[in-house]
Amino acid sequence: MEQYVFKLPDLGEGTVEAEIGEWRVKVGDTVSEDDVIVDMMTDKAAVEIPAPVSGRIKSLHGEQGDIVAVGTDLIVFETGDRAASNDNDAADAALATEERQPTAAAKSDDVVTKPVAREKKASANGRVLTSPAIRARAKKHNIDLSEIPGSGPRGRILARDVDAWLAHGGQASGTAHGVPSHAAETDEVEEIRVIGVRRVIARKMSEAKRTIPHFTYVDEIDVTEFESLRQHLNANRGDDQPKLTFLPLLITALAKTLRQFPQCNATYDAEREVVVRHRALHVGIATQTDGGLKVPVIRQAQSKDLWQLADEVKSLSELARNGKATKQQLTGSTITVTSLGALGGIVTTPVINAPEVGIIGVNKAVDRPVVKDGVIVVRRMMNLSVSFDHRFVDGYDAADMVRVIKGMIEHPATMFMP
Repeated sequence: MEQYVFKLPDLGEGTVEAEIGEWRVKVGDTVSEDDVIVDMMTDKAAVEIPAPVSGRIKSLHGEQGDIVAVGTDLIVFETGDRAASNDNDAADAALATEERQPTAAAKSDDVVTKPVAREKKASANGRVLTSPAIRARAKKHNIDLSEIPGSGPRGRILARDVDAWLAHGGQASGTAHGVPSHAAETDEVEEIRVIGVRRVIARKMSEAKRTIPHFTYVDEIDVTEFESLRQHLNANRGDDQPKLTFLPLLITALAKTLRQFPQCNATYDAEREVVVRHRALHVGIATQTDGGLKVPVIRQAQSKDLWQLADEVKSLSELARNGKATKQQLTGSTITVTSLGALGGIVTTPVINAPEVGIIGVNKAVDRPVVKDGVIVVRRMMNLSVSFDHRFVDGYDAADMVRVIKGMIEHPATMFMP
């Protein structure tokens, strides 16, 4: 029997280390060459790492959330006839270890509870996520696993969850026969490791606020005609065709406006102390996902029509939410647009997506009474918030840029004039 030590490979773009996002295998598993064994997180994207050989998993080096340097031992395979024979004893031993040592299993979880009941989740086929050993234990004690909140990844039930269930008389942790414990009410805590995309977001946001002197400017815009145009253009679209949201129209107005304000469509190279102004408009679309905020990029937005923009906003957002966006699709933006949609609120103070120097925040559009030509009328109104890096964009220029965008939005026909 031979062993193959697999080291973390170079993931490209100068990456020197990566974070273990999720192990797809465990000790004792048999895998084939090219099976995905682990998800690694870089500053740019998640990368699926395939098995370089076929064999059995002998050992894993590192836990979810650990930072691993390129070239470091990541996983050890047993190769040869013995490894390929699918030795059930090794798998049973691994499961027995999980049953006997719940604290060891808990170390790799992204959430550690003391004590707290987590929402139970099942696999895609409705089957409760847990190990065969725990299923056998549950059967022995006549326990319905669907009633136990799992504290493992994706709601997986661990040995400690069964222990807590039995210790509380067949009730969720923190209750006794359905009556909440006063101590549990006051002492419950939940510790959540900051890992994966959330750790990248935390670092980037901290660096942006620490190094960039932000200023935010807000203006009120009448979007009545803008919204009327959007609805009119959508009226003749088929069910299989992309529909216009607010964003494609805003990007169209932004593309035309930035020709007059090239200092706002720029990035800052801090190492060289150079501001790079871009002729092309590569718009980042801030997208909320289960894993945190991601920013897929519409490239060459200035050369696309409304329907192309609508299609890319939809497709890129879906890729980001499903975790399928590539590193290239998540990098290279020159200015970002962020919107909370119906939750937009009155005003936002968006944080700049470094190394960009500006970000556009779309707030909620609402019907309000306003004075127009001396008469009180109901109009659809919205605030537009912009944040800029005050080192490179003056307040006057930012206000002037918003003024131009406002003119196009309030008179949308001007967006399509040469």
